Amino acid sequence: MGDAPQPTCSEGVREGLRASYLAGVTVVVAIDAGTTGVRALAVSERAEILDISYRELNQHFPRPGWVEHDAGEIFSLVEETLGELTARLLERGHTIAAIGITNQRETALAWDRSTGEPLHAAIVWQDRRTADRCRQLEEAGHLPLVRSRTGLVLDSYFSATKWEWMLKEGGLVPSSQLALGTVDDWLAWKLTGRHVTDVSNASRTLCYDLGAGSWSEELCLLFGLPLASLGEVVASSGRIGPVSGEVAGGRLGGVPLSGLAGDQQAALFGQRCTTRGATKVTYGTGSFVLMNVGPEVPAPVEGLVSTVAWQLGEARTTTAYALEGSVFSSGAAIQWLRDGLGIIAEAAELEPLASSVSSSGGVYLVPAFVGLGSPWWDPSARGVIGGLTKGTGRAELARAVIEAMAFQVRDVLEAMVRGSGCEPELIRVDGGASVMDLLCQLQADQSQVAVVRPATAEVTALGAAFLAGLAEGVWSFEDLDSLLNEEARFEPAVSAARADSDHLVWLRALEASRHLA
Repeated sequence: MGDAPQPTCSEGVREGLRASYLAGVTVVVAIDAGTTGVRALAVSERAEILDISYRELNQHFPRPGWVEHDAGEIFSLVEETLGELTARLLERGHTIAAIGITNQRETALAWDRSTGEPLHAAIVWQDRRTADRCRQLEEAGHLPLVRSRTGLVLDSYFSATKWEWMLKEGGLVPSSQLALGTVDDWLAWKLTGRHVTDVSNASRTLCYDLGAGSWSEELCLLFGLPLASLGEVVASSGRIGPVSGEVAGGRLGGVPLSGLAGDQQAALFGQRCTTRGATKVTYGTGSFVLMNVGPEVPAPVEGLVSTVAWQLGEARTTTAYALEGSVFSSGAAIQWLRDGLGIIAEAAELEPLASSVSSSGGVYLVPAFVGLGSPWWDPSARGVIGGLTKGTGRAELARAVIEAMAFQVRDVLEAMVRGSGCEPELIRVDGGASVMDLLCQLQADQSQVAVVRPATAEVTALGAAFLAGLAEGVWSFEDLDSLLNEEARFEPAVSAARADSDHLVWLRALEASRHLA
């Protein structure tokens, strides 16, 4: 969620492309079906991104608070990017060993199993049309059941109330041919004909029982969903089936689809956060913090959600769970500076401007434009700027935006440590804003642990490729740990006391933002 803009080849990728023309190599193709675009990427056995094809995905806003995608367009873009990418790969003599999919999570789709055609627009994870329904369910006393079974909260962010809305308000009719699913499920169906979703995506729907490891009949009944319309739950790494010869001009016919994972879980796997306490932060439109908490289902933690990180092996025998915190506005605050205030003309100007001053001059910004996410979960919060003086200028406000990103992540990390007892040894970062050295340094200062930025920004796609390649023997689990290289490491540069003092003022500003709506 929080997709990067259309990618361009870095010099390293160009070098890989030039080398790849000389000799064919084995590659794994990753499909990254995000919120604003679809990409297909070729990953070599050395975890190099050899080639990328990208298409922008149209967003539809039929009413205030509603966000939709065209499910048919999502698959058309997958076909276009796959066709373009595989044509180039095959021209160079490459062998495609497997395909993995990573996707925007929680987005709800419906289609007809007999025709394969969508029955409703895809309701995107950002859509808020079921917020009132979630409040009704909570007021009726259903939150404890939902928390204990799923590890989630009653929020329109998740899939179940979106499917319920399609059935009650959107004209869907229950039948033996009705399929309900998420984006991974839709693409697996279109590519292989199997109606399946992996555990990482299933655990984001409000219908999956973490303890039982299966769909919950009780929760499906609560949301009025026909259990038979949900797909089979499969491992994140394991062969799903061969791609149909009709896809992408037949170039991929017979290639196995062998990996599925939600985008944040794929990034966690791509960052090699495979041990208990290992933590990553993705800075996108929002910030998403995930901590691997090991093979046991975690107890609910106030302000956070629990999720399946991944399962390995077709027998679904190796499972990792994660705690997750979602910050709603990170890159969104940068967009606001650019588009709302005109303080910067493009996002790349933010860091130089913020770095032109040594501090924010006491200015604090709480970017609660759509409420506060983890660990506060306050939809009534609104943005606040405090500490302004006549000396406040563009640079101080720019720096306050970057500082707010670091403060929000610290709040989530502290909740994770309290809830799990795990202290991360370091934090791995990715996403568009992670290119800013200033942000990475501020995060290290506030978290008081090292922050590591990988050599490639494409860790979400790498995670999907790793899961697929692992299933097909391209890599062993041990091989993968040696394939992720560091681009930069940032150690804390201020004392814990100084960091705590700055954070205390942030918390005061945050409290002022609460319950304003």
